[in-house]
Order: sequence, then structure tokens, then C-alpha cells
Amino acid sequence: MKSSIQNFWEKEIDSGPKPENGERFDIIIVGGGPAGSASACYAALEGNKVLLIEKSSYPKGKTCGDAVGGKSLRHLEELGIDKKLKSTPHFEFDSVLFSSPSGDEFKVQLPNNELAGYVFPRLQFDWILFEHAVELVTNNGGKVVQNLTVKKIIYEDIDGGNDPGDKSKDQRKIIGVNGKSGKKEFEFYAPLTIGAGGVYCPVADSLIRRTYDEDLVDKQKKHYSAAFRQYWEGIGGIEKQMGSIEFHYVDGVLPGYFWIFPIGNGISNVGFGMALTDIYKQDKKLRGMQEFVIHGRFAERFKNAKLIEGSSKGWQLPLGSPRKVSNKPRRAFGNGCLLVGDAASLVDPFTGEGIGNALLSAKMAVSFFDKIVDRRGFPLEKGKKYQAKIWHTLGKELTNSYKLQNYTKRGWLVNLFVKKAKKKAQLRKILTESLTSRDAQVKLTSPWLLIRQLLF
Repeated sequence: MKSSIQNFWEKEIDSGPKPENGERFDIIIVGGGPAGSASACYAALEGNKVLLIEKSSYPKGKTCGDAVGGKSLRHLEELGIDKKLKSTPHFEFDSVLFSSPSGDEFKVQLPNNELAGYVFPRLQFDWILFEHAVELVTNNGGKVVQNLTVKKIIYEDIDGGNDPGDKSKDQRKIIGVNGKSGKKEFEFYAPLTIGAGGVYCPVADSLIRRTYDEDLVDKQKKHYSAAFRQYWEGIGGIEKQMGSIEFHYVDGVLPGYFWIFPIGNGISNVGFGMALTDIYKQDKKLRGMQEFVIHGRFAERFKNAKLIEGSSKGWQLPLGSPRKVSNKPRRAFGNGCLLVGDAASLVDPFTGEGIGNALLSAKMAVSFFDKIVDRRGFPLEKGKKYQAKIWHTLGKELTNSYKLQNYTKRGWLVNLFVKKAKKKAQLRKILTESLTSRDAQVKLTSPWLLIRQLLF
């Protein structure tokens, strides 16, 4: 996918002078992906001295579907990177195409030719956001460090004594992190640490598993999906720069779904996703199920297509589906810390999209911190308010997406739904509104509405 001329997002990013061992900050952010970079941007804009830690270095890719939905666009405009992103190769999608196991299709399109979102390869999306974070953080007196792995979270008991072995839940607070770069170890301190390191975030690991005795990956795998993606060039029926992204449900590999997301210039992100609980019941791996779809139902569209070498990757998605115990996502706060993005399990259960919720949670987390009031440690009470606000804002949407995910496990229901959507203007209207309205999403998962739309 690289040209002979190096693009600006393929160059190394100079993150400036390194922090000193023992240096203190207002906020430490662990993870330099979209959630961490956005947290750093918002924090620096609020006048905080920030330390942003990235375990690898840029340029770097991220295995993902690459779609950036409408809810992300406002944040990209706020942060001032929307124009730079749009100057790079991308695909604009104005509609979403769905197909059923029986082969019926329908398209959900926004009115007045509005855009539903973009598809940016994560190599360039993450690079641009991280570079902007470096600029904002360093201009405000903070530091950014790459190639540093956080090894330990530093705790202190509530009375002030350093007691990293204390397991008594809320009786200790996070005051900093210990990391390693090469052979050197470093410690950094701040009243607030934000965990933005994705599904295996060391802050989330320490907070959730060790402090609150919950597994980072729940034992039943009910709230995780796995996905496999490849890049293909020359797939039939793909527009060059604007059109639909596609979700397909195929007999033989249900309850998984197959997607085709064009990224521009004839190249598409092609993938297959399924809940982990369902994967364990299958005889095939995700790669095998994707090959089954490509060489079966989609053989005609792929007959002249070429797989881009080295693009086959798999990953896990921590879903924002409600837990039975709390009716909320996984705990996202503790004494002295907050979790954002994938580390807080905020991925949409139905579409697998996580960037929009990552950017939203980043802005929300920073809004709860006051460097004067919270200088002695970010309190548990504010963390509770953060979690409540996250769920108040996203709860209905994530719960409804979880319901939709479960509906699509029934092939007959998907067949009936798609068949009715092709014929009924009212159902298509609800689907169109659901792309931009949370209220419409609630209607979409109402059993009574589904009965009325599907049976009458």
C-alpha cells in the first residue's frame, strides 16, 4: 500500500525532549492511540502539564475496520485535524449496505446526500492525531515519550504510606507509573493517570483485575468479539472515492458478519467478525470463515481482486455491552485513574466501531479533572461521576447495539428483516434515522416495533 514516494504519515515523529526520571505532571496518559492522543489534546488545551506515553513508535499501523463514523467528526473538528485528515487518501461513505443470508440487500442512506463518515487507514489517522497531540502537549510544557513500556502502576494507600502490595480495593490510589525504555527504568507521577492502552492496557489490567478482582477478559467471553481483516485491491462493485460500506450475513458462518469497507483508490478493508463465545463453538478459525465467504458467495466480486501481501491480521474487541451485575460497561475508574476508549470497553457491540466512543470518553475524562482542586489525587467520587456520565451518554446506544448483535444471530430473522426493509419505506426511514439518532436506535430494538414492521 506504500508508494515509491514516502507520505508524510509514514515518517518518524519527533516527540521532543524526554521526561526526566521522577518528573511530575498533572496528567499521565498511557497509550498513544486515538483515545490517548485525544485525551492528551483535550488535556493540553485545558492547560494541563501532560505526559503521553506510547509503548511503540510512529509510524505504526493498527488492525481495525478503519471506518470513522459521524460521531467522530465533531471531535476531529474541535481538535483541528479534520482538514489535514481529509487531505490524505480516504473514502467517503454516504450509506450502509446490508445483505441477508438469503442474498437480499438493502441500503441505508442519509437524506440530502449527507456523509455518514469516512474510511481512513489507521496508519495515517493515528499518525495525524498523535502528531497533533505532540504539538499541543509540548507547547504547553508537557512531554511525549515513545518506545516506553509501562511495567507497573504505582500505588499509595489513602493515608499517604506507599503500599503497592495492598489489595483492599478503594483503600489505595494510583499516583504514577513505572516504565522501561531499553535497559532504563523510569518513574513518573501525577494526580490523575488515564488508561488508554486498548484491550491490554496496563492501567486497566491493574485496576480491574488486581484491585477489583475482575478478569480483564471476562471468563465467559460474553463481552468480547474477535475480528480478522485483510486489504484487497480490485474488488468488483466498489466505487473509487464515495459510496457504501457493506455488512453481509452469510449462511454457513453465522452468527458472524463479513464487511467490505473501501478506503479509496480501489483498495478495500475486508474482514470478518464474531463474538468470542460463538467463535469457540465453531470448527473453523476466523480466517477460514472469511475465505469461505470470499470464495463462495462473493467469488464473482473477488475473481479479479488481489490480496495485498502482509495485510492479514486478527485482533480482539472489548465490547460496551451491559454487564448483568451493574447494567453498565466494565468499571472505568479508580482512585487516581480513569479509563477511556477500548480500555474502558466502549466498542459498539453491533458495528465494532470504537473510535467515536474513544474520542468522546477522552474529552469527558479530561473534563472531570481540575489541576488545582485535584492536585493531591483524583478522587474516587469524581470517577464515579465519570462512569455515570459515560453510561448516561452511551448506555442506550450500547445496550441497543447489543440487542441488535443478538438479533443477527438468528438467520431467519435477518432474512425477514432485510426482505421487509426492501419493501417498507417506514422501516427504511427508521434505519436511516438510526445512523444519527439515539432515539431512533431505541425504536429499532423495540420488540413491538419489530413485530409491527415485520409481520404487518
